[in-house]
Amino acid sequence: MASRTIIIDHGSGFLKAGLSGWNEPQMVFPSIVNYIPCQENPGPSYARRRVSLGIDIFRPDTFSYPIERGRVLNWEGVEHIWSFILEKHRQEHEDSPVLITESPLREPSDRQKTLEIMFELLDVPSVLLADQLEMSLYSSGLLTGVVVDSGYGLTRVKPFHLGLPLPSSCKTVEFAGQDLSAYLFKSLFKEECDQHNLFQLETVATTQMSKCYVPQNLAESLDLCQSLPSGSDESNSYLLPDGTPVELTPMQRLAPEMFFSPQVYDLPGPSISQAFMEAMETCDTSIHPLLMSHVMACGGNTLYPGFTNRLYKELTTDHFSCTKPTVWVGSGRNFSVWLGASVVAHLSSYRSQWMTREEYDESLRL
Repeated sequence: MASRTIIIDHGSGFLKAGLSGWNEPQMVFPSIVNYIPCQENPGPSYARRRVSLGIDIFRPDTFSYPIERGRVLNWEGVEHIWSFILEKHRQEHEDSPVLITESPLREPSDRQKTLEIMFELLDVPSVLLADQLEMSLYSSGLLTGVVVDSGYGLTRVKPFHLGLPLPSSCKTVEFAGQDLSAYLFKSLFKEECDQHNLFQLETVATTQMSKCYVPQNLAESLDLCQSLPSGSDESNSYLLPDGTPVELTPMQRLAPEMFFSPQVYDLPGPSISQAFMEAMETCDTSIHPLLMSHVMACGGNTLYPGFTNRLYKELTTDHFSCTKPTVWVGSGRNFSVWLGASVVAHLSSYRSQWMTREEYDESLRL
């Protein structure tokens, strides 16, 4: 393919985009759009609004995520984000091919809509639609292993052998980062909880990034926290954006525990370790040792302190006694899908999977 391919990894929470050949995406921003009134366009209500990126600080209640739990809910919003990305990159690379990553929950109609937008509306020369978890595997340089991905909208476990996904082995759980955010919203602000309130949004985001961690043993961590006198642990203290001091509860700081013990937070689950076990049960037992020796942790939730150590601990229980696991952890594991796609964009073995504009036009005539 061309020396520079535009890579778009559009997740439920964040979008990562950039040119192939780089070690990380050049554009990372929340997958959020908002609608503002458009007085110049009279007519039905839906036609009197204009879509734009991000959150409008003057109308914070108008924003939404066009992709939720890996499913596209708002194609207009998706198209607007993609056109923004292509406009930025086409200033220097006018006729670049585009690689778009896909969720495992995609429907055939989603693929057709993606191709329609790319070829008919955005006029790209060629497109490759690539599986997100397969791209994560390539980012590690592996062909065999189990990808454990936990992002904003979904948690997924998928085993691969010699570069191919094992049949019926993918386990997708609609339980991920947005559930942790929802818990913090409710526990921090209680009856005043409003997920469109900018102050609350900033508070929750900062709490997640700077205060939350995964304990190696929940009971021991809770006992330790409760044995300390109030105010003795400065890491529990938090200054709200308006300057108000708050002392976080142990359960708030340990909120990422919900990925391993969802029942503690009154969530249905299953846990990540349960999803892993269910995925492994579908695989031939003869390759379990090989798969367990290449467990790849990726996605934004794996960045929480203690996450990968806890995952290793969970996988060394009796359920997984077949072999000692090896958990592969990369510094850019929240960008692993994008990085793998950046590699694949230049692989000749994928050349037959690209679709050109001419092939797309021909398919419409058939």
